[in-house]
Amino acid sequence: MEKISEIFSETQLNTLAQDIPTPLYFRLYSLLKNAILDGTIENGAQMPTEQQLAETFAVSRITAKRAMDELAAEELVERRRGKGTHVIYEYSPQPVKAPLIGMLQEIESMARHSDVKVLECKKLIPPASVREALGLEEKDKALHLVRVRSREGQPFGYYSSWTGGLGKPVSKRDFQRSPRLAIFRKQGLKITHVSQTISAVAATAELAKHLDTETGAPLISLVRHSFETRKGEEQLVDYLQVYYHPDRFQYRMDLEIDKI
Repeated sequence: MEKISEIFSETQLNTLAQDIPTPLYFRLYSLLKNAILDGTIENGAQMPTEQQLAETFAVSRITAKRAMDELAAEELVERRRGKGTHVIYEYSPQPVKAPLIGMLQEIESMARHSDVKVLECKKLIPPASVREALGLEEKDKALHLVRVRSREGQPFGYYSSWTGGLGKPVSKRDFQRSPRLAIFRKQGLKITHVSQTISAVAATAELAKHLDTETGAPLISLVRHSFETRKGEEQLVDYLQVYYHPDRFQYRMDLEIDKI
């Protein structure tokens, strides 16, 4: 394996030097984990010692040890006395496969395995662009939902959505207890098509507060349009804007060419 510091960009290395609330060991662990998962650090490669990691990344040996402990706990590396630590994760390109049903199941699974704080749940008149996209009249209202999702006490996603076509009343408590998709199904909404746009943005003061990061820090931005087919035509029923903390969330898609 190349010298460990040479496989990371300056931007990646700078994440360790930033004065942000995320624990330093977790940032080092994330850096190494991502390099293992994407095959940059290959299966069988010997990892640096804790002392070498500490010197290379200018962290304490305790920080380096905890990062390595996390990798070992996830069975990405194996530590053997007298032989060092080696990567045991086998990277292989995944076939891309994203049928809509699988994608929606994955979204719902993430909802069930994270904690949610509902900041707002109220029917309001959407911004003009969203209102028109949802096919609403000038004074029609849609459900505006704002949530923050966390895992193990660390916020990773800020969600803001506008949803039309919900006939029955819903409350904050409903969304704290059940995933949105489950509630949609009960309301009779049937998603038949989803389009997504992913980009990067800088955190505003509001987003930084809720995602426990700094104003101006990079975030992953995802805009999801969900459609329902009505009388043979697609109609947008849900507009979702999500901001993800990049150190705590990875968006992965597997797609597969249809077999002929």
